[in-house]
Amino acid sequence: MTASSRTAEIRRLAASDESAAEAALSVLFADLFGLSAEGVAINRDQYSLNSLNGFFSAGGTDYFFKFHQEDGEEAMTGEYYRADILARAGLPVDMPVFVSNLPGEQVLVYRRRSDPRFSDVLRALDIATLDGRRDLAGEADAVAAERGLDAEIARVYLGSLHPVTAREAAAEPIHRLFHDRLVDMPGRRFPGGRLSGFYLGKTVRLPGVELGWDDFAARRLVVNGRAYRRTIGELFEAAGRRLNPDMLADAGGVVAHGDAHNANVWYGGGTDGPQLSFYDPAFAGEHVPGLIAEAKATFHNVFAHPLWLYDPAEATRRFSAKVRLGDGTLAIDTDWALTPVRRALLSAKAELVWKPLLLDLKARGLLPADWREVIRLALFLCPTLVMNLRAGATTHTETSSAIAFAVAAMVGAEPEAGEDEMSAFLDAIDPDR
Repeated sequence: MTASSRTAEIRRLAASDESAAEAALSVLFADLFGLSAEGVAINRDQYSLNSLNGFFSAGGTDYFFKFHQEDGEEAMTGEYYRADILARAGLPVDMPVFVSNLPGEQVLVYRRRSDPRFSDVLRALDIATLDGRRDLAGEADAVAAERGLDAEIARVYLGSLHPVTAREAAAEPIHRLFHDRLVDMPGRRFPGGRLSGFYLGKTVRLPGVELGWDDFAARRLVVNGRAYRRTIGELFEAAGRRLNPDMLADAGGVVAHGDAHNANVWYGGGTDGPQLSFYDPAFAGEHVPGLIAEAKATFHNVFAHPLWLYDPAEATRRFSAKVRLGDGTLAIDTDWALTPVRRALLSAKAELVWKPLLLDLKARGLLPADWREVIRLALFLCPTLVMNLRAGATTHTETSSAIAFAVAAMVGAEPEAGEDEMSAFLDAIDPDR
């Protein structure tokens, strides 16, 4: 196990030999922070798709650790875990007590908290709704907390928005969540990365249908009777061009967390009700391209739920999906839908973050004409490259895979006619409307 790739090795160990991984973590904490860790325990967590977290004690203090580990991270440059950027901007952020931001050894250690993560609070609200016992008071508290955080995010975005050079924009680590997953590094050879590893040359199994990737990716999707203008393959091709880091300086840069999905957000009691605070700012930056800064939070906190991305087995139990092949088309009919609390979160994000940001970008002459496409492509990459969506490749079933690709098409491509959740959202944030 080399020092430059210890987090990668520990993640691999955790999948097959948890006790060995926990022993390796003890050594890591001793080497990095001089801590004599006791009771190291890995937390089995459906939200940790590219990270590992858990608990330990040292010197009589209880700690929570987390690290994010990207493919080939040890060969990358640039600094992760710059929580100080968010703190200086006045954003609510839980500051770690120990930090290592060396490539391949990027670890945060926090004092252990008893607060739930916002993701867990919202999952319980989703389940309550699906079970026919909707918790209106709980939803009201959650949405109020979201609106409070969104107001703070908007304040920081508008206060920090500034023109950036292509070099400044491209240097931000947030691209490791988007374009870097489409390409082989170094050199950014497209297609490559997770796109190649997850999908190219593979088989896609959906309910009653099995297709080779090239066939599947070339078919136009029709979701619940609504046809979409771009195929999955065309969306990946477009993302490979337009989300290239060198192309994203045109919408300026902002101070941002960059990866604020709700498993990276605490839900804690405040004097005026529950309040939210960030942690795990693995991709925080000062020049984060304006049109992708809020993409991860928008997709993963809204469209990834209820259940299908993080809990495919439960989604398969609760939802259905039927698939039909046509002449160059693939039709998916599903009863999956956003819950009311997720729609309320999307509305808050539109009203309080996206609309003010786009208005300011337009006023400063920093809003590119294809802003809708940039947002759509970033949202499209969120589910398709965060994990392998093909049934059987990881935890996805044929049903959850069908739902996944239906949602990915909906956020990524314009509908041929009519309005869906995504086009309504984009209309709501359009600065010309």
